[in-house]
Amino acid sequence: MSAALRPPLEGVRIVDLTTFLSGPSATQLLGDLGADVIKIESLEGDSSRAIAGPEVDGDSAYFLANNRNKRSIAIDLKSPRGQNVAKQLIAGADVVVENFRPGVTARLGLSPESALAENPRLIWASISGFGQEGPLRDRPAYDMVVQALSGVMSINGHPGTPAARLGIPAGDVVAGLYAVIGILSALHARGETGPGRIIDVSMLRGQLAMLSYQALYASVNDAAPGPQGAAHDSIATYRSFRGGDGREFVVTANTPRMWEELCRTLDVPELIVDDRFVDAAARLHNREALWAILEERVAARPAAEWVALLAAGSVPVAPVRNVLEALQDARNADDGSLITVRGDSAEFENVATPIRFVGTAEVEAAYPPALGGDTFELLVEELGFSTADVQALVDDGVLGATRVDAAVG
Repeated sequence: MSAALRPPLEGVRIVDLTTFLSGPSATQLLGDLGADVIKIESLEGDSSRAIAGPEVDGDSAYFLANNRNKRSIAIDLKSPRGQNVAKQLIAGADVVVENFRPGVTARLGLSPESALAENPRLIWASISGFGQEGPLRDRPAYDMVVQALSGVMSINGHPGTPAARLGIPAGDVVAGLYAVIGILSALHARGETGPGRIIDVSMLRGQLAMLSYQALYASVNDAAPGPQGAAHDSIATYRSFRGGDGREFVVTANTPRMWEELCRTLDVPELIVDDRFVDAAARLHNREALWAILEERVAARPAAEWVALLAAGSVPVAPVRNVLEALQDARNADDGSLITVRGDSAEFENVATPIRFVGTAEVEAAYPPALGGDTFELLVEELGFSTADVQALVDDGVLGATRVDAAVG
């Protein structure tokens, strides 16, 4: 058997200037793909380290969820000496990822233009709420802000209820994914000899893109769609139902065959020839009457029984799981969807990257770094600083470090 291929981003160095979620989710994915990610933090650390909520061994679970496979160095970027250290790290990088507000990196002496002047092959990816240009560029943005401005919140929730934020941080994570797509595209275009480039990713633009067909529906109809609840604007038999035991399940009977099998399984075959439901357009027009019939029928059995029967007839169907149930399903499947991230004194289970490369060595998940935990390794072993010089920078408050390792170097 031939040897496993190397992880696809092995040998690519990322300097990570990001905080909170959109940027860290992007750089974690790059680390999962084999890149060497150097996380530059302030002396206080990534602000997500202090998020209230569940903890693992004293660390915020919020931070741990988005920062595996990275090394950390803590630098006071407002200090000229700290900026000089950051510039040396950037000079040897393939990619820089940052999610400051526009103009902040320039004020820190770390503008993308100056970085590319020093390192023409550098790829610089900026993630911001509203992009590097435009009327909102200077406003702060978080996930719910861009969900609200993009229209996403207006179509979430149920009709007649207030707009609802998606329960997942889609504004952040989608921006992170688009940043990774841009970075990988730029790495491909750069190849062996090509130039680097600057990438501008906007959280708001990412959410607008995620509207997909809803954006075109609104434009064509000249009317804003309302909350979708658990139904679909175009397909009457694409929605959730509640079984007799109160548990919910979803059905997505999109084709004529699926519609007919749904009717037979629910023992209402007469609906197949009912003029009100003769085709998809008729079913959509008469959806309220159809739903009343189907809801009464599904109340006759527990949800799990309907799921089993419909699945046996190849009708797309699934129970509505809560998060703990979904994680247990993934655990039972044992298909690599979950990974255990182990550190020296703690471990936790997390969701793995969904990308799989056949015949490729897996990247072992490294525990998220302690603040400044790799300072001496990075500067002494890799940049050639002396231990004394690094210690002096720590003593002067330019760098933060969890330990002084006199043996390094």
